Amino acid sequence: MAAPEGNNNSAQAANFKAFLMKKGAKSGQSLYEHLTHLLTKVMDEHPDDAVDVIEEMSRNVKQDVFKGLRSTLRNVSQSSAAELLAEQQRLLFTPKDDSAQTTEMMGTVLPNLNEVAFYLEQAGVGLGREETQRVFLALKHLVESESLTHCRLWGKILGRESNYIIAEAETEYRDEEEELKQSAEEAPEEEKEAEAKEKFPVPRSTYKPPPLVPKEAIGTGANKYVYYVCSEPGLPWVKLPSVSPAQISAARQIKKFFTGRLNHQLLTYPPFPGNEANYLRAQIARISAGTQVSPHGFYQILEEEGDESDEPSQVSYEVNPEFEGTPVDEMAKSLSTWVHHVPHILRQGRCTWVNLAAKQQKDPNEDEEADEEDEEEHDEPEPEVGPPLLTPLSEDTELFNTAPWTSRLSSTLTPQHAIALLHSNLWPGAHAYACGKKFENIYIGWGLKKSGAEYSPPLPPLPQQEYPDGPEITEALDPTPQEEQELRNALEEQQEAQENMEETEEEEEEEEEDD
Repeated sequence: MAAPEGNNNSAQAANFKAFLMKKGAKSGQSLYEHLTHLLTKVMDEHPDDAVDVIEEMSRNVKQDVFKGLRSTLRNVSQSSAAELLAEQQRLLFTPKDDSAQTTEMMGTVLPNLNEVAFYLEQAGVGLGREETQRVFLALKHLVESESLTHCRLWGKILGRESNYIIAEAETEYRDEEEELKQSAEEAPEEEKEAEAKEKFPVPRSTYKPPPLVPKEAIGTGANKYVYYVCSEPGLPWVKLPSVSPAQISAARQIKKFFTGRLNHQLLTYPPFPGNEANYLRAQIARISAGTQVSPHGFYQILEEEGDESDEPSQVSYEVNPEFEGTPVDEMAKSLSTWVHHVPHILRQGRCTWVNLAAKQQKDPNEDEEADEEDEEEHDEPEPEVGPPLLTPLSEDTELFNTAPWTSRLSSTLTPQHAIALLHSNLWPGAHAYACGKKFENIYIGWGLKKSGAEYSPPLPPLPQQEYPDGPEITEALDPTPQEEQELRNALEEQQEAQENMEETEEEEEEEEEDD
C-alpha cells in the first residue's frame, strides 16, 4: 500500500531543513542561519537593486559574524633600516663635553670639513652637504673617543653592499696589542720549527723557505697613519690593522670589488693573505702613496738620524714656515708645482728597502766552511731605490698611453677667485685642490687602479716537470717462462764450461809437477 503524498513532502522538507541546518567546518555557521540573517537584512534595508548587491550583502553578513572574534589592537610596526640608522645618527647631534680644554683640543685636531667640502664642491667632487655634515660630526665623536694628534677625512670607497667612510689619524702612543701581534707575525719560522721538533722529532729537511719581508713599524712607512672606517656616519668606527709587505704585493696582482663587510674572506688568485679589512688597508696604502700630493715648497725634508740598527733612517718632512703660496694659474698649468709628500712603496712592499740576505738566520748545525762557500757564491743584492720624497708630479711616467694627472682651474670665467684642481687618471677618484696656502686630498671611488685593457687574472704556474726517464728508473717487463728457462740453461752451460776449465787447469798443473 503506497504512503500518502502529504507525508512524503513533509519528510523531504524535514530532510532538506536538516541539510540546511548543517554547520560548516570553517565558519561554524549553518546555511539556514546565514540565509535567515541575509533575508532579514534585505527586508530591513530594502535596497533598490537587491539582486545586484546580494553578493556584497552576503559578504557583509559573514563579516558581522566574525567581527566579535577579531582583535581591535593594531599590529606593531617594525622599524625600517632607515629609521634605525636615523636613531643612531641622532646621537651625533648630542654634545658631550663643552669644556675649554676639549674645545681647544678639538680645534687643533678636528679638520674644518665644511671648508674642505666648499672647495671640493667647486671641483664637482664631494659627498653632498647633508652627508658631509654627518661625517663631520662622526669625526668629532672619533676624536673625542680616541687620543688622536691628527685626524682628517681620507675619503670614501664604494662597495657592492655598503660603503667605507675612511678617516686618517695619528695617535700619541703605539698600540701594545698591535705590537705584540706584529712581533708574533715576524717571529722566525725556524724557532717555531725548533719547538715542534722538540715535541715531535721528525727527519730534518734541507729545504729553507724564502725569508719573509718584515713589516714596517707602526708610525713609519706604509704604517705611518692608522685608519678608521665606518659604513655610515653614526655607526661605530672600526680600526683597520696595519699592513704587511705581503699584503701590498698580493693586492698589486688582484682586482677585487669591495663588499662592505670587513670580515669577508677573499677568494682570489694569487691568494690574498687576509680578509677584506686587510685588503682595504693595502689599497689605502697604495692610493695614498700614489695620489697624496701637495704644493711645491709647502713641506721641506727633515732627515732623521739613523740608529745603530740595520734599519735605514726614515726620511720625513715638516711644514715650511716660509711658504707663501704658489699662484693658482701656475699650478693649473704646470705639474712641477705639485709634489708627492707620501713615500713611494717599493716592489718589496715597503717604503724602505731591507736586505733579506743579511737578515736571514744561519743554521748553527751547518759547517762553517759551507757557510763561507755560500757567502762567496751569493753576491749581495742591489738595494732598491724609489723616487725621493717630494718628487714633482712632472716626473711621473705615463701608463697605458695615459697622462697620470689632469690639472685645471675651477672656473675660467672668474680666474681671480678660482682654485687649482688636480685629478688622478691612474687612480680614478683621487682629487686634490690648492688655493694659496690651503690644499687637501680626497679619494671617492671604487678603490681600484686603472688598467690599460680588460683585466685578466694571472695564469697559474706551469706544473712541475716529471723526473726524466732513463734506464736507471725504467721498470723492466717480467720475463716469460720460456725466457726464464733459456736464461737458466745459459747459466748452467756457463757454469759447466767454467768447471771444465778449472779441471783442465788442475790437470795441467799436476802434469807440470810430475815432470
